[in-house]
Amino acid sequence: MVDLAKPSFRMGLAEVRVGWTAHELAVKVTTPSDTFRTRDKVPVTIAVRRPDGSAPPAGSEIALAAVDEGLLELLPNTSWKLLDAMMARRGEEVDTSTAQMQVIGKRHFGRKAVAPGGGGGRSPSRELFDTLLVWKARVPLDDGGNATVEVPLNDSLTSFRIVAVASSGAGLFGTGEATIRSTQDLMLLAGVPQLVREGDRYRAAFTVRNASPRPFEVAITARATAAGRALPGMEPQQLSLAAGEAREFGYEVVAPAGATSIAWQLDAVETAPSTAARDALKVSQRVAPAVPERTYQATILQLTAPQSVPVERPADAIPGRGGLNVQVQARLAGELPGVNEYLSRYPFTCFEQKASVAIGLRDKLRWGALMAALPDYLDRDGFVKYWSLMRDGDDVLTSYVLSIAHEAGYAIPERERQRMEQALVAFIEGRVLRNSALPTADLAIRKVAALEALSRKQEPLNPKWLDTFQVDPNLWPTSAVIDWYLVLKRQPKLPLHDARMRAAEQILRSRLNFQGTTMGFSTEKTDALWWLMVSADANANKLILAMNDVAGWREDMPRIVRGSIGRMQRGRWNTTVANAWGVLALEKFSARFEATMPTGTTSAKLGDATFVHAWKPDDGLKTYAQRLAWPESRADLALAQDGSGAPWVTLSSIAAIPLKDPVSSGYRVTRTIAPIRQQTPGTWRRGDVARVTLAVEAQADMAWVVVDDALPAGGTALGRGLGGESTIVTAGEQRIGTVFPAFEERVSGAFRAYYRYVPKGRFVVEYTLRLDNPGTFGLPATRVEAMYAPEMFGEFPAPPWTVQP
Repeated sequence: MVDLAKPSFRMGLAEVRVGWTAHELAVKVTTPSDTFRTRDKVPVTIAVRRPDGSAPPAGSEIALAAVDEGLLELLPNTSWKLLDAMMARRGEEVDTSTAQMQVIGKRHFGRKAVAPGGGGGRSPSRELFDTLLVWKARVPLDDGGNATVEVPLNDSLTSFRIVAVASSGAGLFGTGEATIRSTQDLMLLAGVPQLVREGDRYRAAFTVRNASPRPFEVAITARATAAGRALPGMEPQQLSLAAGEAREFGYEVVAPAGATSIAWQLDAVETAPSTAARDALKVSQRVAPAVPERTYQATILQLTAPQSVPVERPADAIPGRGGLNVQVQARLAGELPGVNEYLSRYPFTCFEQKASVAIGLRDKLRWGALMAALPDYLDRDGFVKYWSLMRDGDDVLTSYVLSIAHEAGYAIPERERQRMEQALVAFIEGRVLRNSALPTADLAIRKVAALEALSRKQEPLNPKWLDTFQVDPNLWPTSAVIDWYLVLKRQPKLPLHDARMRAAEQILRSRLNFQGTTMGFSTEKTDALWWLMVSADANANKLILAMNDVAGWREDMPRIVRGSIGRMQRGRWNTTVANAWGVLALEKFSARFEATMPTGTTSAKLGDATFVHAWKPDDGLKTYAQRLAWPESRADLALAQDGSGAPWVTLSSIAAIPLKDPVSSGYRVTRTIAPIRQQTPGTWRRGDVARVTLAVEAQADMAWVVVDDALPAGGTALGRGLGGESTIVTAGEQRIGTVFPAFEERVSGAFRAYYRYVPKGRFVVEYTLRLDNPGTFGLPATRVEAMYAPEMFGEFPAPPWTVQP
């Protein structure tokens, strides 16, 4: 049926650009040379001309960027081609019908080209390796269409691409670029893992290269320091290098306990006495604990009388680590150590979590960086997205960001704030629809939250918006009643204002439930709206903010604050949202109710260890802490205040307890590893590829669930779509179940998959891991967690992973 002798043919297509010339600017980027030394300052000249050679109109400008070409090898930047984006291309619109294929065959020419490999590298010691040298968004052109910009090089020995994107008015665009190199005769390049864990035994690998036309004899010295101490085993090395040769060398290292980083200083010198080439390199590795120290118990109390607290080291805790942390502060608005520890170490990275961490830590730099990226997180309608790669934003998240930022006094850029507010207005009016993560009747709750965010503006709310849902606070959860009360508190001109406000206040009073030092709500079982980021802890803290300045609640506020503090577990509230609201609530409470400063001294004594603080008039919101070592056996901690006032004392039991058996509290997770490419069967070696399978059994429906699995130091989770990563080895990854990740995160040291909704049942996620560094690596436990109901979690212990050279 097949004629193997029939002739063959090949069809070709050519693209023809029509009408581009009238809109194209010719951009020429020139430098005095194409080769420079590290830290040189390179003058760059940009010349922009119209198609006829004349200068562009007055007011024309360029945007200029200089980027390491090693970064562009991983992922090209197509956004520079501005004219290509402006000129939409037509697709192939010709359909051809022919019988030629019956008599001739289509010739296959095979793979004609291979993507070129790329370098990119990592004098005083070279230590500045940023991939972005310079970014200037607006550089005006002179009357002749020219501009000069100085580009400062860093310490990378690599190629840099300098790109100029020109624009003039609404119809003239162009792009030009140039490439320069920074080089030297002798080069040191680092290949150490970015992240290692305490106790890891690994080889720290480096490369030395001779870029000159003559052979070298090179003497190499290295020094590695961690926690102020030099690591052993850094013996000098002598290497012979032919012209153009590169060789790898390294050191056997054990990551020390208690360190947060390892700082490397390497020096390479040619042994020839006269024309000695040299290089010096500084790099740093981050050290994380394989078994992290965690707060397992914590309490906060006001020291109105001497107290004695029994203390004992947890039975399974690693000796020599942890202890009892004692912190004293004059006011509640000072630091909350459990909250600070929780937020500063929080590993997950959606927009809400970044915003909550920035506000909870009162870190304006984090907030500023997040607001700089906010345009990337807004969808087409103006709603905030949990991750920038998602298609649709979320009305609940948008309401939360507007409310928490206003409460904290943190600014949102005006343009983005207006877009977010307009999106909420469209949502309330029904012009834009957003579905909840859980298919349930929560539309009224979400609209009240949107109204609460909008009520913070100076303008009055439209009374017609209340007609878009049924106003029945008795049937609402506590979070919605608090939001409704805040709407009425700020908007006195709404219909039936006084009656509705009294009713909302009465509902909140009737739901309060005090048991000892803990405050709860009578509706607490139905108040945990985890798919809306709502918890009872968040409700307690928002109630403090709502009623802090209400005269009728003044006598109740200290008890409510104590009740909210009593809800803490391990020194913190249960979610990032609750902790952000809690920090703001205690600040507002302290500013109004805590005017008296303690005097004298506060002391804590545990065995032979003692902590004493003498109060000063200017202590204010300052906090003072000391960690007392665990006693050999059970002992009593004695707390006393010698002087006036009643300072606050926070006690935190900190220990490192390794996980020995799987833990299941709503989720059960298992982890298996299978070889995909293994040089020696049964033995893992550098360069091998493994498939990691994580099987999860969910015992209930839940929204926003994360699967977090640790990678061995130097390992790379493939599948990021970057240059140099094989797509063939990841082709067999399976996704079993009816859930699909909203976002996957492959970072140094971890693979994470985030799910917007996980129903009850079993699902499986797989990823592909390449082992890039030899050694024996300890791993934290694999964890599955419902981010807004963290009591729902599962953990699976991971054994050490040994990789041979």
